[in-house]
Amino acid sequence: MHSSTSLPPDFDPDSTTQWTFAMPVHAADQDSESPTHRHHMGQLVLALRGGVTCSVPQGLWMVPPHCGVWIPGGVPHSNRVTANGRVCFLFVAADAPGLPQECCTLAITPLVRELVAHLAELPPAAASAPANRKLADVLVEQLTHMPTEHLHLPISDHPRLREIAAALKADPADRSTIAQWGKRVAMSERTLARLVQHETGMSFGRWRQQLHIILALQRLSAGVSVQRTAEDLGYESVSAFITMFKKTLGKTPARYFADKSDNPPIV
Repeated sequence: MHSSTSLPPDFDPDSTTQWTFAMPVHAADQDSESPTHRHHMGQLVLALRGGVTCSVPQGLWMVPPHCGVWIPGGVPHSNRVTANGRVCFLFVAADAPGLPQECCTLAITPLVRELVAHLAELPPAAASAPANRKLADVLVEQLTHMPTEHLHLPISDHPRLREIAAALKADPADRSTIAQWGKRVAMSERTLARLVQHETGMSFGRWRQQLHIILALQRLSAGVSVQRTAEDLGYESVSAFITMFKKTLGKTPARYFADKSDNPPIV
């Protein structure tokens, strides 16, 4: 379902003399993700088709179709693209004004999407032409106005919470209570509840639901049906899953993807 992003092995965005440039990235036919890395320039990962999950030390950001994740310069990260993914990277100078100082998922307007796609397809010699540099300036200015979407799963450095997060990602259908999880990690229910709230800012139930949203978007972006996604996540019925999805994101899965893409998932 997922593939790595295929970049030249010697690619270094910090070696360029341009302050803004874009490039297309194609998903490779292997179930892996790009190694964790960092660079001085800020980066927008834009999903034109499929989806991307961006991992940073403190969490996961999900990028559904026609959204992007902003990664400030210097932040260690890795990107994982669904096998059907078509992605563009936009690199921006770290001192560009008005851009977010923390990772976030951005809702991308058609104008920004087309500007990134256009610049990404330019041959290297044309990217620095005055007309294209003006387009890049307009693009970066537009990025400062993009609204954020709440598609973030905070992940603590605490080893027991990382253990629980890894287990839930491996088996999202696990419906163990917080008391049962407490026994698994040798903590009382009350202590674990306080730890989750302190480390993530969420209750345990809300944190697990946010993980389900991230995993659901991964699957739906890859073309998995709503019914199969509901089953994978352990919901008793499709309607129960749709209710959770709509309560969290304000729309049913079909409407959410219809608004994001020309190819919504099949219900």
